Amino acid sequence: MKYAHSMMKIVLAMAFIANSLNFAGPAFAGGDPPLNGAMANFTLAETAKEAPEISFTTAAGVRYNMSQWKGKVVLLNFWATWCAPCRREMPALDALQAGIGSDKFEIIALSSDRKGLDQVQPFFDKIGIKHLEIYLDPTLKSQRAFRVIGLPTTVLIDREGMIVGRLAGPAEWNNQDAKALIRHYLN
Repeated sequence: MKYAHSMMKIVLAMAFIANSLNFAGPAFAGGDPPLNGAMANFTLAETAKEAPEISFTTAAGVRYNMSQWKGKVVLLNFWATWCAPCRREMPALDALQAGIGSDKFEIIALSSDRKGLDQVQPFFDKIGIKHLEIYLDPTLKSQRAFRVIGLPTTVLIDREGMIVGRLAGPAEWNNQDAKALIRHYLN
């Protein structure tokens, strides 16, 4: 009994030290992510799974692959201009990118519009999207790879390229709940 009590003290002391040093190893990952308020419908991945290797283009026609974002936390948003909830959440995504976008975090708002840039650019211009890049996949291959059923769907991917979880449906992304969720994976 005395041995078990001593071991418990050692384990607790190690946890305290690791937490104090912001150790981000699997045993002391900082606890569960905050899924409050606007993020209450965010669904955590049940098992660790690498994000599918998808490719898409920019407005300038430059091709990118998902693996190019390894080392960054990514909020991958699948959307289209014809989707009313997608249109409503786009300004919040733009504000979130402006507020916390960095070399450690980026939003990839991936349009599935069949007409590509001819459809997306006027929409971005009309509502004043200034901080999000235009990413296009009119083939819908990316949606199929991520098993997206409806739009909008947003997937959070950690620095190692692993899917953290997803939110099906619209969300107010530029609020404290969403920022707390993202910061959990940035720390």
